[in-house]
Amino acid sequence: MKDLPWPFLREPATKLCTAQCSIGTSSHHTTTMGSPTADPREIGPLAISVRDLWMSYPSQRQGELTHVLERVNLEVREGEFVCIVGPSGCGKTTLLNIIGGFLRASRGEVLVEGEPVDGPDRRRIFIFQEGGVFPWLTVRENIGFGLDRIPRSERDGVIRHYVEMVGLSGFERSYPRELSGGMRQRVEIARALAANPEILYMDEPFGALDYITRFKMRDDLVRIWEAERKTILFVTHDIDEAVQLAGRVLVMSRRPATIQEDVDIDLPRPRDLNSAAYLQRREQIFAAMGMSPHGGIVRE
Repeated sequence: MKDLPWPFLREPATKLCTAQCSIGTSSHHTTTMGSPTADPREIGPLAISVRDLWMSYPSQRQGELTHVLERVNLEVREGEFVCIVGPSGCGKTTLLNIIGGFLRASRGEVLVEGEPVDGPDRRRIFIFQEGGVFPWLTVRENIGFGLDRIPRSERDGVIRHYVEMVGLSGFERSYPRELSGGMRQRVEIARALAANPEILYMDEPFGALDYITRFKMRDDLVRIWEAERKTILFVTHDIDEAVQLAGRVLVMSRRPATIQEDVDIDLPRPRDLNSAAYLQRREQIFAAMGMSPHGGIVRE
């Protein structure tokens, strides 16, 4: 495994985790998402390729295996925002951990930018669900952690840029204990972006927050993605979140899971959450998962 900087340390206090971004004081309506610009599909080079991937674990019964993933194939292009959804426990996080280099698949191939994945890489940052700001560091120090390889003058400019981008100006000297939960999450995403990764892997980063905060974070994440154009692979259990955020949604089946549908969310931004096109994409994903958007299971 490569010599890795802070984003890839796996102890809870050092995880890059849930993230809330808030840019300035921009307002938005509850029926739209994103900034008032179109969302053109810019197809770039292949960033992530998963080919015939299988994953099994030893079960509690001696000699038996629990099959989690089978025949998983997917591609993500550079600059795309792709969400993965699926039933609870189907292996979404397992798949993301394999792509990120934290787990090794039982069989198959994962290529990132044309190279086989053999472990975590400083060019790709994983944002986990659990909190991970350093409580003994200020906002400024947290965002700048891991930037010691660049000159101080340049480092100060990077920190200032991302403090402003996530709406934390004036809180640079504050400690995490002095911030709200949402503000701590903004520190997390600023710290991830300051490291200038090529790819962001995000594992249900907004799952523990209340509805209103989640909604605003989605809006802000889209704004930052439009500005930075990082490749994002985002795992969520929330179908509405996926349709609001992504350019494509990959729908996983029940375990042993595979990618059973690839839904193109070719809708302009801001997204009108009451439009027929939005509701059609949403219903398509629910149907692929054997569910009704109005509640209940329609098929097994």
